[in-house]
Amino acid sequence: MNNPSSTNEFPMFTMSNRGILLLSGIYTAAWAALFKWFGPQLFSWLSMQIDFSTTMPTGFYGIVGIISGIIILLSAFYPISWIYLTALGLFGKLVSILTFLLLYMPELEWNKRVAFHLFFNEILCIILVGIMLWKAWQVKKYLKTLPA
Repeated sequence: MNNPSSTNEFPMFTMSNRGILLLSGIYTAAWAALFKWFGPQLFSWLSMQIDFSTTMPTGFYGIVGIISGIIILLSAFYPISWIYLTALGLFGKLVSILTFLLLYMPELEWNKRVAFHLFFNEILCIILVGIMLWKAWQVKKYLKTLPA
């Protein structure tokens, strides 16, 4: 019963993996657009203070997120061939979380909304895209071992 075409013997990048990349890209771009165009209001909401006012520029953070989201979204179409796009999108997400932590976190207090933003919009997305990058890399590595 040792069938060489068994699905357990070679890595696979399934349609649900592509769906994760698509949703991660859309989610990232949508949240980043909120920061780009409604940054002060969004930071007011994140601070949980009614009278919170900020002059923090949010355009850079929004642009980085929008670009990262679009790149992740595009990488879902050909995740094995365009593995570099997935890696670039993951790098953009890392730049995004570092930007948030270094530029914006000193003015915001730690609260449940900031925790929500960091967990769902940054950390969870980084983990999911990282796993998809790992799976795509495994498939690409496996395909290189096959005879032409």
